Amino acid sequence: MTHQLPRLSIALISATALAYELLLMRLFSIVQWHHFAYMIISLALLGYGASGTFLSLRAPRLLQNYPRAYLTNIAAFAVAILGCYLLAQRISFNAEELLWQPSQWLSLAAIYLLLSLPFFFAANALGLSLIYFKERAARIYSADLLGAGLGCLLIIGLLFLVFAQQAIVALVIILGCALLCAAWELKVKGQLWRWLAAASVLVVFLPGAWLAPQLSEYKGLSQMKRVAGVEVVEERSSPLGLLSVVDSPQIPLRYAPGLSVAASSWPGEQRGVFFDGDNMTAITAMPASRAQLAYLDELTSALPYHLHEPQQVLVLGAGGGAEVMQAYYHQASFIDAVELNSQLVDLLKREYSAYTGDLFNRDEVNLISAEARGFVATTAQRYDLIQLSLLDAFAASSAGMYALSETYLYTVEAMGLYLSRLNTNGLVAITRWVDLPPRDGLKMFNTLVHALRALDGQPSQQLMMIRGWQTTTILAKNGVFTQEQIAQLKHFCRERGFDLVYYPGMALEEANQFNLLPQPYFAQAAQALLSDQAEQFLADYKFDLTAPTDDRPYFHRFLKWTSLSELLSLRERGGMGLLEWGYLILLATLLQALVASVIFILLPLGLRALAAGERLRRPLPAFSYFFLLGLAFLFLEIAFMQRFTQFLFHPLYTIAVVLCAFLIFAGLGSAYAQRFAAAGRLRQGIAFAVGGIALCGLSYLVLLGPLFTALIGLHPALKVLLTIVLIAPLAFCMGMPFPLGLAHLGRTQPALLPWVWGVNGCASVLSAVLAMLLAVHFGFAVVVLAGLLLYLLAYATMRREVAADVR
Repeated sequence: MTHQLPRLSIALISATALAYELLLMRLFSIVQWHHFAYMIISLALLGYGASGTFLSLRAPRLLQNYPRAYLTNIAAFAVAILGCYLLAQRISFNAEELLWQPSQWLSLAAIYLLLSLPFFFAANALGLSLIYFKERAARIYSADLLGAGLGCLLIIGLLFLVFAQQAIVALVIILGCALLCAAWELKVKGQLWRWLAAASVLVVFLPGAWLAPQLSEYKGLSQMKRVAGVEVVEERSSPLGLLSVVDSPQIPLRYAPGLSVAASSWPGEQRGVFFDGDNMTAITAMPASRAQLAYLDELTSALPYHLHEPQQVLVLGAGGGAEVMQAYYHQASFIDAVELNSQLVDLLKREYSAYTGDLFNRDEVNLISAEARGFVATTAQRYDLIQLSLLDAFAASSAGMYALSETYLYTVEAMGLYLSRLNTNGLVAITRWVDLPPRDGLKMFNTLVHALRALDGQPSQQLMMIRGWQTTTILAKNGVFTQEQIAQLKHFCRERGFDLVYYPGMALEEANQFNLLPQPYFAQAAQALLSDQAEQFLADYKFDLTAPTDDRPYFHRFLKWTSLSELLSLRERGGMGLLEWGYLILLATLLQALVASVIFILLPLGLRALAAGERLRRPLPAFSYFFLLGLAFLFLEIAFMQRFTQFLFHPLYTIAVVLCAFLIFAGLGSAYAQRFAAAGRLRQGIAFAVGGIALCGLSYLVLLGPLFTALIGLHPALKVLLTIVLIAPLAFCMGMPFPLGLAHLGRTQPALLPWVWGVNGCASVLSAVLAMLLAVHFGFAVVVLAGLLLYLLAYATMRREVAADVR
């Protein structure tokens, strides 16, 4: 019996699978840190790969009753989404113990396998459909990709409406709808499936405590909750993160990073604000008089107000508003403050308006919800001071938890942009944490050196840097620092007990006077970075201080492979924080993904072939083709998502527009590929697709940078439209090679279909992590070139096979 294509239910399954993948990334950012996102991508694809192995073993029997097998996998997918998440929550895991506690590896592996199980069932449903409808595989694959694109929009919309854990409930109900659709599309009789679909609604009644994410005990919010009397007074959630406001009435919060040890005043009443359980900032109550804010003048970040009298001030990353309050205290006449999280902006302007003395609704203060660099790129305003606030949590930053966090705020190109928006003699002021051995502040100093040189400036005459016990502040001037400003700098530091690090003409003997270190490390490094020996200094330094660029925007990555053995030797002597956990966990994910792929995908396939004495006709070209496609697709998708981030700026726009457009147009390309398949023109179809991919990819590498620079000031709606137009041809072509390859095998070697489904899944498991490693070390341009090369190799691999089929 021939059934109609279950396109609607396939689209719903695929939408739910991608939505669940993105949701797990969001949940792991809350529970642990964001770098676990790559593990989530990998384990999702592991489920798809393991499905190929399973289908190669069981597909003949399952296809005898395809409708029942298809519906069963949808139901199992729904159960696994909820059940595996609840079980994973009960597994004790602490990433920071991985190097000395072997049991943590078992916990990580258990979580990895548990969370891959839902994707296994989703992939079974999709894979069975591709095999059953092999003559129309392109249409099945098209529905799969189109559904995934809509799933991206689905989860972003859900996360605006509910907390992340509540979105799981919505996904289970959507799968209940998919079950009903599948029964209707395949004309399956009986009440069982209707009862199962109805049962999905019961998840609404699960206790909220069961679903609530359990934060790592090492996160700032977890630590804060241990203080007597602390309570979370408000929580808000969005796709950008979980915002938690805490009050500590018994032990008052005193949050003022960089406050001088000689300070004679301190903050008044405050509320702490945490993002994803970390990255604390504070909302400070407005005191009765401006004079009671005097502590704001005893921070390292107050330095620019003593060298200049800035009237037009821009604060990038407003957070709880400390820098805005600092500008208000120093009587700036106009203050623009940019904050990405619109929910925090709403808190400051509404709920905490009275608490902050209505500061953020004053005529001279303009609090804007926007991405910082995007705002600077599009504004026509010029400023006397542009201040980048300190929002990174010190503990996570110093432990390397942000090592894989790409940020376009701190690149050479970004610094050049900020400098170009200054009035004459204006200042860019950047405050960073003090870490030992010195890393963070020195990397920022080096980035400004490169930015000034790119603008034909004089870095040795345009930079200053000071150090307190906790923070450093670096100034870059649109002009040369005068002797009067140097005198003011010295007076400012002497009065507050801050150390001089660099000013034009500074002698080393002036450094390291108050917050003593064994050597004036910061000053020595600053002078070296400005000297002719800078390259040699960077090569010899134990940590990577290379200035980040838009192609390699990893400001927080400091690890050098040459230093790894030495750092590992220090792990039991307080050196764990130097190991950059984000990077090491990526490597662990790659290793774990490789082992899991071999055990759950390749090994069972091989054993099955040996046990059955199965001889497949020329399997290597097909295996190679689909393995290369699995690598290449994600290489290009990830690289161009990052590239378009520099145009759209806002991360939500990037995910919603770029990923959704990639998947939808790839789905349309897959549907179009059916024409080549139906006409028997498979070789021409693959050549057309790969040629289009190569042409678009190479053109974009050359043209996107100048194009984005020229059109950066476009209205956001037009930028979104242009992004879709640019992605469409590339994604359209990327959607064709996979279904064309399936069509070829469906005609010539249908027994290979479940095998290549597994091989492609195996490649996909590895590709997300490999793409990230390549980007960190060589930049996104190299990832694009590698993806294009992989597509060309895939075409060359299958050309003879497809040509033989045509003949």
